[in-house]
Amino acid sequence: MFDFKKKGWFSGIAQVLKKPAIDESMWEELLDCLILADVGLSTSEKLIQEIKSERPTSSEEVRSALRKKMVDLLSVDRARKEGFPQVAVMVGVNGSGKTTTCAKLAYKFKQEGKKVILTCADTFRAGAGEQLKSWGDKLDIRTISQRPGGDPGAVVFDALKSAQEKSYDVTIIDTAGRLHTKFNLMEELKKINRVTEKEAPQAQKEILLILDATTGQNGLSQARHFTQALGVSGIILTKLDSSAKGGIVLSIVSELKTPLLYVGVGERTEDLLPFDPQSFASAIL
Repeated sequence: MFDFKKKGWFSGIAQVLKKPAIDESMWEELLDCLILADVGLSTSEKLIQEIKSERPTSSEEVRSALRKKMVDLLSVDRARKEGFPQVAVMVGVNGSGKTTTCAKLAYKFKQEGKKVILTCADTFRAGAGEQLKSWGDKLDIRTISQRPGGDPGAVVFDALKSAQEKSYDVTIIDTAGRLHTKFNLMEELKKINRVTEKEAPQAQKEILLILDATTGQNGLSQARHFTQALGVSGIILTKLDSSAKGGIVLSIVSELKTPLLYVGVGERTEDLLPFDPQSFASAIL
């Protein structure tokens, strides 16, 4: 369960919805609160117009309508494949919490009884392999990496071969978040995808985009680029703590129609929670 009241997220919305009168000033305040919570102008205006069209007569009806609209928006395309991903390629910019999220996801699968292998395909960032291996040692999870500057595709090839030979259930692949140009980054990630398709053609694969909640509307721009280039199948939102406003969730899902699967709410390995639209909407309102 999300604890938004404690964190102060969306607190302005709750205050507006305590007002007894429904007038134009209330709608304007509600719109301002949504925008300040990083929901984004277009998504905020869409929510307000849809609620106004239902002609609510009390603030409680506004609250109920807003909750329903949020749940409907966030529930887009949430039908998941059965089982679990045998290969999870984690993508996102540097600083989004990608490597830590790889470890948290590995921990989650291990707690479910899965045999997991961590793979460092980020051979460009100094210390990336050491960081992932440190997590692997802490969690007692095997890690495969290569020397800095090596071929990421070769690392992924080795990891998938090892996973098949030693019957690992899940291979989690950490990737680079920045090369010299955006084009180079996307081409490198596409190459990794081609390796996974070739070496594990029957495996259930996911491309998971890691986004930092504190980046606000910049996160939407990142999500747009990665989704267009790679066909992202799910999003994990990190750093959804006291410094994050979290409304970017609504903006991203509304525009990209890509399901939000998990949220990171802390530094502990267990602080990766399955995202539930009902809990999210209820907690913030």
